[in-house]
Amino acid sequence: MVVSMLKFIIELPETYSLKDKRRIVRSLKDKLIKKYKLSVSEVDLQDSHGYAQLGAALVSNSRTFGETVLHKAVDFVESENVGRLHDYSILSEFY
Repeated sequence: MVVSMLKFIIELPETYSLKDKRRIVRSLKDKLIKKYKLSVSEVDLQDSHGYAQLGAALVSNSRTFGETVLHKAVDFVESENVGRLHDYSILSEFY
């Protein structure tokens, strides 16, 4: 079993309240879950108005498949124009 994990930070320059940020982050999470069948959560920076850090995971039987799906998810986040993608990392663990 292979667990592929993605962690990324996005800057949300057009948000001025936590309520606005939560709306944008929830929408992005829902789209990633629906399109790529990922488990997604906001993992840090919950109190920041301008930044969000999200984590996503996918369980599969292939490291190549998992990392390919996560790279597609990163491309999707960049194309959604919800904010600027600052940093991301992808890691796979074998169990």
